[in-house]
Amino acid sequence: MDGLVLSHPEQLERLSRVCPEAVDVSVLAGDPCFDRMLAARPYRDRFRRALGVRRGQRLVVLNSTWNPEGFFGNGRDDDSGDSGDSGDSGEHDDLFPSLLPRLTAELPADDYRLAVVLHPNIWYGHGPGQVRAWLDRARRAGLTLIDPAHAWRQALLAADAVIGDFGAVSYYAAALGLPVSLAATGEQRLDPETPLAAFVRDAPRIDPHGPLRAQVEQLFAGHGRTPAPTSPADPAEFVTSAPGSSAALLRRHFYALMDLPEPASPALLEPLPLPPYDPPRRTAPLRVLTRVDGVDVVIERSTELAYDADGDVHLAVHEETRDPGTLESADVIVGDGAPDDPRLGGPELWTAEVLQRHAHCSVAAYVGGPDVCTVRSREHGLFRLSAGPGADADPAAYASSLYAWLTAGGSVPPGGVTLRVHVAGGTHPVTVNPLPAPPDGGPGPLRRDA
Repeated sequence: MDGLVLSHPEQLERLSRVCPEAVDVSVLAGDPCFDRMLAARPYRDRFRRALGVRRGQRLVVLNSTWNPEGFFGNGRDDDSGDSGDSGDSGEHDDLFPSLLPRLTAELPADDYRLAVVLHPNIWYGHGPGQVRAWLDRARRAGLTLIDPAHAWRQALLAADAVIGDFGAVSYYAAALGLPVSLAATGEQRLDPETPLAAFVRDAPRIDPHGPLRAQVEQLFAGHGRTPAPTSPADPAEFVTSAPGSSAALLRRHFYALMDLPEPASPALLEPLPLPPYDPPRRTAPLRVLTRVDGVDVVIERSTELAYDADGDVHLAVHEETRDPGTLESADVIVGDGAPDDPRLGGPELWTAEVLQRHAHCSVAAYVGGPDVCTVRSREHGLFRLSAGPGADADPAAYASSLYAWLTAGGSVPPGGVTLRVHVAGGTHPVTVNPLPAPPDGGPGPLRRDA
């Protein structure tokens, strides 16, 4: 062995105790992975927008290493196999896949975004198709699967909190200052003298069998209340002893090994790329809780609602739901696409067809962009909804807000009206403008027997 790269003197101290022969070829060279994240921190907002995280939303990243004791494998014996099945999505009974549908059900859709970072060996070991099948139910509720090779660092930088295990992703998240809760500790696999083991011992735990929303909210509330700057578990201190310097240190070592002079140009790391735009696409039915007071509409959307929820409840269903039967009981049916998509015929035709096809439905909403939608009410006609200054919520939430407001007795005047939609801890002004009937005499209001 010609060289052993370490990121912190603490590792050198432990190495000298267990393998003193390797000390002479060891070099302290920092952590290039962490350095790339530090350099990309100014672009956090861009990474959040790439994931479709909206103002007021909290992005919770769940991650798992690939050991059987990890989050994804916790609760499965080494020889139990991978053939378990649960319901139509093919989910096995491990902790991680069973926890995700509960998180997507308990956390309000507009207040939280969920994303998953799985170790590449999980993907390669089980196959992408199987992993996606296991997580299908949560994906339909808005979960995003992060590219395990090229986008996980950007997801960490975009995150507001992390739920994970004893893998490197959780440790990096803590080093970045994020609140971290562990669902699997794997302490038996860790050297008890390492900073990672100390971090695992000190980190808060999430109880997978208890109410999850309260635990996630407590994770945010408790973060930073009892700082311990001298704690041996502080990842920010131990992840690297040379932040921002790994490229220069590594190149110096490599050229020394080759007995060659270093280039005069600076040693630089490749910057983290901006991932493709990947907003959530929720096709699972949503229970929508609303309270209307004048032009103010308070709204909360979830795949499930608490029994004691205070307010009026309606059902909003995406046209591409896995269960077409829910469309027959939906109050609001949502679709999305480009306004000029010839397959859908445009917002006016699509909304008319939806109301004609589904007699129970009162409102059809065509989301044509990140801040606009076209809404057809069976009783009130066609409207265009546009986000006002500072508004940044899902247009489908605006459509449900309009439905609740109309149901409560609201009426859109010829000059339009601005609703104040209260969601995700903020107030979002939404302009509602009536649209004229098409020149060809297309449908306006539609009776249920039309």
